[in-house]
Amino acid sequence: MGQTKHGKSWIQRHINDPYVQKAQKMGYRSRAIFKLMELHERDKLFRPNMTVIDLGAAPGGWSQLVSQLVGRKGKVIALDILEMDPLPGVTFLQGDFTEQTVLDSLEAELETLQIDWVISDMAPNLSGMVAVDQPRMMILADLAWDFARQHLKKDGGFLVKIFQGEGFDEYIKTLRQYFQRVVIRKPDASRSASRELYVLARGYYNI
Repeated sequence: MGQTKHGKSWIQRHINDPYVQKAQKMGYRSRAIFKLMELHERDKLFRPNMTVIDLGAAPGGWSQLVSQLVGRKGKVIALDILEMDPLPGVTFLQGDFTEQTVLDSLEAELETLQIDWVISDMAPNLSGMVAVDQPRMMILADLAWDFARQHLKKDGGFLVKIFQGEGFDEYIKTLRQYFQRVVIRKPDASRSASRELYVLARGYYNI
């Protein structure tokens, strides 16, 4: 009974969420687009002709925005374990980013492309227990960084969702060894109750 009430309360909050309502009204795929929109408006992340890798892309809100910003001569490659309906200008790969075969498929798609940005909104299925969720989140953040480190061009950028907690400080310290600038952002569209933060790193040294 408690789970049912919890489920109903979540659904009600979701329906009443102003960002959910705004996304539906404007034809966007998810409320998450407003997080990236705010980050882009503040930090000027994307330009025409860029190549961007979008990890944890479904249902496609971030890819939807980025594909518009990089234009027809840009390229967006999106990946998620869940299905995602097609988007103009976006190449989508479905698979589990933690599996080597999926990484191999993504790298085959890249060929010799120079990657301007790796962006990751990946998150684990949450249990509600910090001791469980934090390590799972850090694993995904580490995988995203490992991929970015191997494929970003010089002066490229990396944007990743992360939870503040164990492993967070060490993660930031590592990124600061490889990027000219690393900042932490909490977009207004992030729910206040959420522990999520976004790490924005740019000016990759490519060392």
